[in-house]
Amino acid sequence: MGFARTCSVALVGVEGVVVEVQADLEPGVAAFTLVGLPDKSLTESRDRVRAAVVNSGAQWPQKKLTVGLSPASVPKGGSGFDLAVASAVLGAAERVDPKVLADLVMVGELGLDGRVRPVRGVLPAVLAAADAGYRQVVVPESSAAEAALVPGVAVLGVRSLRQLIAVLSGEPVPEEEPDEPGRPDPLLAGLTLPGEGFGSGLAAPRAAGREHVPDLADVVGQRSARTAVEIAAAGGHHLFLQGPPGAGKTMLAERLPAILPPLGRQESLEVTAIHSVAGLLPPGQPLVDRAPYCAPHHSATMQALVGGGRGVARPGAVSLAHRGVLFLDETPEFSGHVLDALRQPLESGHVVIARSAGMVRLPARFMMVLAANPCPCGRFGQRGLACECAPQQIRRYQSRLSGPLLDRVDLRVRVDAVTRAELAALGERGESTKAVAERVHAARERAAHRLADTPWRANGEVPGHELRTRWRPVPGALDEAERGMERGLLTARGLDRVLRVAWTVADLTGHDRPSTADVALALQLRTGVPRGVPLAVEAPA
Repeated sequence: MGFARTCSVALVGVEGVVVEVQADLEPGVAAFTLVGLPDKSLTESRDRVRAAVVNSGAQWPQKKLTVGLSPASVPKGGSGFDLAVASAVLGAAERVDPKVLADLVMVGELGLDGRVRPVRGVLPAVLAAADAGYRQVVVPESSAAEAALVPGVAVLGVRSLRQLIAVLSGEPVPEEEPDEPGRPDPLLAGLTLPGEGFGSGLAAPRAAGREHVPDLADVVGQRSARTAVEIAAAGGHHLFLQGPPGAGKTMLAERLPAILPPLGRQESLEVTAIHSVAGLLPPGQPLVDRAPYCAPHHSATMQALVGGGRGVARPGAVSLAHRGVLFLDETPEFSGHVLDALRQPLESGHVVIARSAGMVRLPARFMMVLAANPCPCGRFGQRGLACECAPQQIRRYQSRLSGPLLDRVDLRVRVDAVTRAELAALGERGESTKAVAERVHAARERAAHRLADTPWRANGEVPGHELRTRWRPVPGALDEAERGMERGLLTARGLDRVLRVAWTVADLTGHDRPSTADVALALQLRTGVPRGVPLAVEAPA
């Protein structure tokens, strides 16, 4: 009787569970049994592994073979177990030393010819292996750079099963024939899923040498909206832009990610892990270091927006926008229950999805940008334009954005139509993205210094209780906001969010604490009621 074991990783959402892959050979009729709660794609690995082993020059054992995946209570799916199953079988057949396999974690799919193909979720799989104490992993060659992002783990990237057998046996490693120049590498097909990026509205990666970052200077006019975008970026606040078609709402939202600071190391790993699981990590770009931008279509379903699907839940648009921007254009056209599903992640920063296959917790700390027209035709309240909508249509259209959802939005700005005079003033361009990004970066550094010993990174994440007790504004600065709360213009949550925005304004202007003018600007940007303060932020000299 032969026995060998090695390890692989089962993904549950964006988290991994180390699975022990055991192979047992017994005398009897040749058969291959796979146990341990596998799904359809994993059950089919029996045929893939057998063909890959034979085509790699090894002999398939003609005995009763049982492969067990432990713990058996965890659902397992995908083709990433192929490499571990093949290695365990070869260890049980004594083609390789079983002792060498015991401390290895293997992730990869096998082709019938023995080539090792990439799979989704390599980074979270290696992170789970490192957390479990493993220090050596074997992954497809094309995914080695992604796996190497995890510190303290030795990564072996292999292109074929023949190479892995040679490495484990101490034999000379065979060279695989390179593909013809100019032909696409078929092994890279497993890194991305067709249509995933289009369904989520995720910004596609730009080709090298063709990168074009939208500039804020392209936006004509819209002084108050530009100020709101800058404040939103500096503090991680949610933003609602309302105005007629063609006023520049989408242009402002598309330029918001460019003024956000680069992601930190831990944030980059979080975002990369999510995109790897979703099949959106582009080849040649193992680490996502810029804030993602996700703009789903208004016909998106609940599963597409917050996550879900058959079996174990997959990340939705709110998770793909983690540490970035989620832009909902034509927000009233979204389904009401889909929009209300955003309430929980807006408060907690994650999504909890319960399915029959298990419960999944997906990270979802994002900046939400809403854009809407004033009415279905878009001309309600516009000077010189006649609205064709009936009052009942306007009320129904505007009521699709529920009060509880809007109460979680920090900044609400009216975007007016651009005039012909503003378009004709070609020499009067607004500030560039670079200039605004520098102020945002400086404000973020001030906030990070203040929040250094806390679990929060930006003003938009700090609870209101901490702001009222630990970091107080200038005495009397909140008097106007508190009177608005007494009159019912603000809720308790709204008062906290006004204080958060006031701290961001103070960081942008270089104030040690929010002044009365800082709170007045925050209150004006939330309620839309003029407070006699300029709608602009002046950085410290």
